Amino acid sequence: MSTTHSERLRGLLEPLVSAKGLDLEEIEVSRAGRRRVLRIVVDSDDGVDLDACAELSRTISTALDETDVMGEDEYQLEVTSPGADRPLTERRHYVRAVGRLAKIQFHEGDDFVARVLAVDEEGLDLEVPGVKGRKPTARRVEFASIAKARVELEFNRKDKKEEEA
Repeated sequence: MSTTHSERLRGLLEPLVSAKGLDLEEIEVSRAGRRRVLRIVVDSDDGVDLDACAELSRTISTALDETDVMGEDEYQLEVTSPGADRPLTERRHYVRAVGRLAKIQFHEGDDFVARVLAVDEEGLDLEVPGVKGRKPTARRVEFASIAKARVELEFNRKDKKEEEA
């Protein structure tokens, strides 16, 4: 997708997504046989449900039909939310990950898995799990030191309500 085409799509889609109270995370145009696939990834602080994706898809489809931004070729429109394994790249992604485990890789040094406790403008407050019965430790990480980060899926985490019972 050329920069001009990408900019035109973003210019058309961003106001539509924002009007629904969502964040436009990604726009991807790819080939699937003879037709193209326009994949739009949206998110919000409260997550995105199927109904919101369907409603936004209808809105976007109408807007695309009224413009020539996708050209004359056939395309398939997909509106989706990011998967659980999506990278954390923006501050808002980290805010949405508060309370969850994240694998953090640094520009220099090791990587580790820790629970995101708080997020501010400069970085994260983390709780690094203790190893072999040791207590967890607190750690402060600046955004500038992070090369990559991703939420880790937890299949056996107890809910705080369960722990208090």
